[in-house]
Amino acid sequence: MPGVGAEVTVKGPAVAPTPAAAAAPDTLRGILLMCAGVSLFPLMNAMMKLLSQRYPVFEIVWARFTGHLIVMLVVFWPRYGRRLVATRRPLVQFGRSALMLASNSVFVLAIGHVPLATASAIGFTSPLIVTALSVPLLREPVGWRRWSAVVVGFLGALLVIRPGSGFHDPTVLLLLASAGAYALYQIATRWVVAYDNAATGIVFAALLGSLATSLLLPFIFVMPRGFLDMAMFLSLGCFGGLGHLLVIKAFQAAPASLIAPLGYVELIGTATLGYLIFANFPGALTWTGALIIIASGLYIAMRERRRRAAA
Repeated sequence: MPGVGAEVTVKGPAVAPTPAAAAAPDTLRGILLMCAGVSLFPLMNAMMKLLSQRYPVFEIVWARFTGHLIVMLVVFWPRYGRRLVATRRPLVQFGRSALMLASNSVFVLAIGHVPLATASAIGFTSPLIVTALSVPLLREPVGWRRWSAVVVGFLGALLVIRPGSGFHDPTVLLLLASAGAYALYQIATRWVVAYDNAATGIVFAALLGSLATSLLLPFIFVMPRGFLDMAMFLSLGCFGGLGHLLVIKAFQAAPASLIAPLGYVELIGTATLGYLIFANFPGALTWTGALIIIASGLYIAMRERRRRAAA
């Protein structure tokens, strides 16, 4: 699931740059890390699409969350130990994890019926939904400029979701529901980051999904058919966790204003894999809608930075 905005939000919590990194940003290193990180997400999405044709949704989601959790524990446990799962807001953390589980499950359910680039473009509506929901949920002021960007962005989404484009509308609505759940996850992250460290949030993001799907696994498990399927199952969580970690490192190495727009490079990788693997290349209207969504998201991020700088 895509979504890299002004904050580090690629299927995970926001992570602010460390003071040392902010004082001496390594711009080239940050760019390379970001490009490497977002290049893994199209691969992960393509594998989920392939696996969804032969395996239960929750088996795929289990592989995604469990692999991600293992990678994060390997990375952060030596530094934090038991403090990694110590939270001052357990209900919020588990709520975030539930939203992540819902978002990923619905996304996997839908991606088997929708072109990869279409799914990616619709996923990029999350920052627009965050902006709209931040008014009632976070009591944040949103001026007419950002509201206009939200409206324009959703008009771009309508171009992507247009009727008669070769897939079922109910499936596209599932992708919008996934983006909505992820937006709520991001809003919860903004709130809880004041109480828990980022590493704790990263682990909790995958914890409930891994535990819940592990309980379901004995009843739904289908043995992988062949080495390739087994390799894809093992790679799902590794690609997701590693990509997430690289994005975090990128934001720690260079200014967010430079790094955040690179997240939309994911759409290019997704369109390329969609063509090479599934012989599906986005049409002109899909590209137009995606570019409108991206431009709206970037404008909202720019206005948000200016507002915070002025404050």
